[in-house]
Amino acid sequence: MFETLKGDIRAAKERDPAARSTLEILLCYSGLHAITAHRMNHWLWQRGERLMARFGSQVAKWLTGIEIHPGATIGDGFFIDHGAGTVIGETAEIGDNCTLFHGVTLGGTGKESGKRHPTLEDDVTVGAHAQILGSITIGKGSVVGAAAVVVDAVPEYCTVVGSKAFVVRQKGQRVYDFRHDRRMRAEDPNMECVRSRLDRLEDQMRGLDAHQPALLDAPVALDVEVEEQPARATDDEALVERWIVRKYR
Repeated sequence: MFETLKGDIRAAKERDPAARSTLEILLCYSGLHAITAHRMNHWLWQRGERLMARFGSQVAKWLTGIEIHPGATIGDGFFIDHGAGTVIGETAEIGDNCTLFHGVTLGGTGKESGKRHPTLEDDVTVGAHAQILGSITIGKGSVVGAAAVVVDAVPEYCTVVGSKAFVVRQKGQRVYDFRHDRRMRAEDPNMECVRSRLDRLEDQMRGLDAHQPALLDAPVALDVEVEEQPARATDDEALVERWIVRKYR
């Protein structure tokens, strides 16, 4: 237990440049408090003390803002940076030396039974507010970008980003160019949908342009009877004449 605690403290020192001392980490790091409480709750869970384990996890949640189900399996060197809003489900499995930032969810989709939460292999980093859902595996050494929504398995040593996450880097090689000064490629599923919609609209516009000259040259028949109006000049002259007669009579 103490060796595991020393490994968690060492992980905080290595991955957080703001960590100044072991005492500061012990007193001020809510992520360390949450993982230490979880290891005790998990010990109770494995020995059948389910109610005590769940109650302990709720106390830890109230104190730290981090919810870890006591059934989750977590390896050594685990580090939660800040941690507020982090949720880890019952059947989640986390390998050694993994890092989670605040707001991360390792959750289920609500449509599975049995193993319904993700598995993170060793050395995985998950950015802030990322959502990893379902019984999927995030491969060793992979990085999940902030606010990504991951519902498919990720191979080893990949970087994934996006509202439905897709691979942008694999084993150190860029497979998708997401720099702002360059045009996005069609591999992005969302951009592919936009591109196909634009292609359909352009086809429709070309069809309208092709028929436009014929429409302009076609004669227009107006079946409208125009009623002749009396000449206004005669009426105006009559009004002037009557005015002169009244004035100089």
